[in-house]
Amino acid sequence: MDRNTFLGGSVLGVLVRLVVLSIVVGVVLSALGITPQNIFSQFNILLQRIYDLGFGALESVLGYLILGAMVVVPVWLISRLIKSARRNDVPPPPRGSTTA
Repeated sequence: MDRNTFLGGSVLGVLVRLVVLSIVVGVVLSALGITPQNIFSQFNILLQRIYDLGFGALESVLGYLILGAMVVVPVWLISRLIKSARRNDVPPPPRGSTTA
């Protein structure tokens, strides 16, 4: 692929169009009160919020895990102890017999 095909025209022509378009967009953004510092600052805030959101979600999940485990683990442990006690009380079936 040659340079003119890649750029969409001659190097000088493309450069002039980019400069003019950049000036026009810069004027419009300046009229809207948008500055390069503002864009970078807002982008930094966005990244910080995404980062905080991720760890906030992790903190919530861990909170739910601990809260649920406070109920689930004791109930599971009690059920296992009861099952274990029942197994010890019931004599094993005789060898060779089948249960229906």
